[in-house]
Amino acid sequence: MAVPVDTTVSTPGASVAVLRTELKLFGREPFAYFWLIAFPSLLLAILGSIPSFREAQDALDGRRVIDVYVPVAVMLSVIVAGTQTMPGVLTGYRERGILRRLFTTPAHPGSLLGAQIVLHGAAILVSVILAITVGAVAFDVNLPKQPAGYALALLLTTLVGLGLGAAISALSRTVKIAQTVGTITFFPMMFTAGVYAPVQGMSEPLRNIVEWTPFGAASQALDRTAGGDWPNWSHLGVTGLWAAVLIGVAIRRFRWE
Repeated sequence: MAVPVDTTVSTPGASVAVLRTELKLFGREPFAYFWLIAFPSLLLAILGSIPSFREAQDALDGRRVIDVYVPVAVMLSVIVAGTQTMPGVLTGYRERGILRRLFTTPAHPGSLLGAQIVLHGAAILVSVILAITVGAVAFDVNLPKQPAGYALALLLTTLVGLGLGAAISALSRTVKIAQTVGTITFFPMMFTAGVYAPVQGMSEPLRNIVEWTPFGAASQALDRTAGGDWPNWSHLGVTGLWAAVLIGVAIRRFRWE
């Protein structure tokens, strides 16, 4: 049964206390650190160790595979957050009645949701910086040549990932369901992001389909900005539209208990 939304706002002190508590709990989950922060760069290092991935490819307009995999590594952290870590945490809090009990305290349950968004957003940012650094230092991958466009594309990509995580949490009644849905969603998102094969190297019909998916469009936007071009507004529009839809579903369907 849905709990009526309380119109009172948590005090700043209570919100900060919730954030500190969530940070401590987050620090006790080493696997979260690994998959969110370390895994994308580790995968990038493994792929970069393959000699053929460091050679120019005609199918990629003369670029190397490792060059196009840096944006993919950036998105991988977002996908992990949206499908694996965030849904389990939020659904677990609701299943154990923690969100409902927060209504009786100065800390509105929304402050806990906000804390999770802040923590996952920060983890994604650290992962992005690490992946870009590994690509530049270890494999001589150029830094993004269009910083403003890259930042915009990354912001929309992050909103898509967090929106996906919130939507899965909203639609899943239990942690087990959230984990199942997240796992089922994880692999298609990996494919459309270009983890299995770069989107830029896909056949044109398949690429045209993939570009209508949230991470397929985000992959193209990040890749273009990394090369120095402003992202196509169509890619930004598709990514932004998916973010708006997923966040809208989460807001409309989320239940406190």
